Amino acid sequence: MMRILLTEDDKDLGSAMHDHLVAGGHAVDWAKNLSEARDYAAVVGYDLILLDVHLPDGNGIDYLRELIKELDSAPVIILTACDRISHRIEGFNAGADDYLVKPFDLGELSARIHAVARRHGHFPEPQFSVGTLSIQAAERRLFRDGQEVYLT
Repeated sequence: MMRILLTEDDKDLGSAMHDHLVAGGHAVDWAKNLSEARDYAAVVGYDLILLDVHLPDGNGIDYLRELIKELDSAPVIILTACDRISHRIEGFNAGADDYLVKPFDLGELSARIHAVARRHGHFPEPQFSVGTLSIQAAERRLFRDGQEVYLT
């Protein structure tokens, strides 16, 4: 589970993302503008921030630049309809960890969240052990006493 700040002003998209993330086991605060995002971030530490660029009270890229100045800022995935390469470059140069162009599939959003979180140490690769058996879920591998068991 991750604590996520979702900053999105579109009611339908924000609601769909919020519900999808909560169903995936995440704790999500939904800010509909930069003022709310700043208020949330002032009192809560987030594992990840999903940040729209065009918000009613400002530009998400400017807010991203503010966040990057903090020593312990959370990773940021930009969500925007701006699909030009120059926009992507600006977002990455401002400090974004990933960039997702709207419209997007919610499954892809989850995969990108997982990838960014894994790179930042929030999601170690799942490994389960029971007795002498060890399962590496992401790789779909099974080990018994340290030896791989090949499965069909």
